[in-house]
Amino acid sequence: MSHGRILTTHTGSLPRPGNLSSLVRQRENGELTASTASAMPETIREAVATVVRRQLDVGVDIISDGEMSKIGYATYAKERLSGFDVDAEVPEGGGLSIADLVDYPDLAASSLDGLETSTPVCVGEIRYEGHDLLAEDLDNFTRAVDGQQVTQRFMNAASPGVIALYLPNKHYPTLDDYLFANAEAMRVEYEAIVDAGLTLQIDAPDLAMGRHIQYAHLSEAEYLHRLDVHIDAINHAVENIDPAKVRVHLCWGNYQGPHHHDIELDKIVSRILRLRPNGLVFESANHRHSHEIDVWRETNIPEDKVLYPGVLDTSSVYVEHPKLIANRIVAFADIVGRDRVIPGSDCGFASFATFVAVDPEIAWAKLRTLTAGAQLASERLWK
Repeated sequence: MSHGRILTTHTGSLPRPGNLSSLVRQRENGELTASTASAMPETIREAVATVVRRQLDVGVDIISDGEMSKIGYATYAKERLSGFDVDAEVPEGGGLSIADLVDYPDLAASSLDGLETSTPVCVGEIRYEGHDLLAEDLDNFTRAVDGQQVTQRFMNAASPGVIALYLPNKHYPTLDDYLFANAEAMRVEYEAIVDAGLTLQIDAPDLAMGRHIQYAHLSEAEYLHRLDVHIDAINHAVENIDPAKVRVHLCWGNYQGPHHHDIELDKIVSRILRLRPNGLVFESANHRHSHEIDVWRETNIPEDKVLYPGVLDTSSVYVEHPKLIANRIVAFADIVGRDRVIPGSDCGFASFATFVAVDPEIAWAKLRTLTAGAQLASERLWK
């Protein structure tokens, strides 16, 4: 929570410095040479140190490791879970289709340009086997902050549902079985992150974006039933963790598209509030969802919930003015109180290693204006 001033954060993924994106792509495709493979751990370690330093330089309070080691915020899970086969045939209906881009096919190629990641099929029992990879991430982050003045740290992990969205299932008899198998496995990663002293952020675009991708073929009522199951899976996975140490990110996707098939917040907000974690990280800056602050005004928000509204649009190259940032922050503070607002970005700036929504330097400029806007808001809220 914010105390004495508005704290700032973001959604987790940040542009990878130097040639790391290319190396992560080569690793994904099995193209690393012996020399580049041996040098990659140090390259990742240096990248984490760089993004930590840059977050602190622009004044962000609650920082992440930028997801430097991951090919993608969701698909990295295939490297840490057993049961997936990249060569397996995709089951019928298992491919990704984005409803708004289907309506505008000429836009689709440019919207997703640079997005490279494999999406293997689940063909066997899912178990967590990524202990060493997670330990490396935690160690790199710890080294990067050693000797630095850091307010708080968080680390991202994929939700059970977003794994199911990207990685289709051929093994489990039902989608529910698959979701809860993911939940049981990812519970290991979730608890390890919190045990290491970090806040856990569960990335769950499936709670909103899933409507126009995974469940575009369903009626709205059918989708809302599926949403309940996805929420139950998250709650099951974090049942042993203090809710104050977990935040959940929901969004409609940070790709540049019309988003005219996005489900409206007012149709899902009562269900979202069933999430056990206290922190709610959500889009509130872009053209499609900025008006939905009215939904929060009209909603009975439990007192244990802390709002992390996006006040930066991660799909636009406009650098928001600090006064606009301040106005957005104060508006949310008027709803839940100044202590329960921690502003950030709508989504990640580099959700996949090779897919950067805006120029990296624009991303850092936006984070700098976030902290400037938070300072203005603090002056107004604690005057």
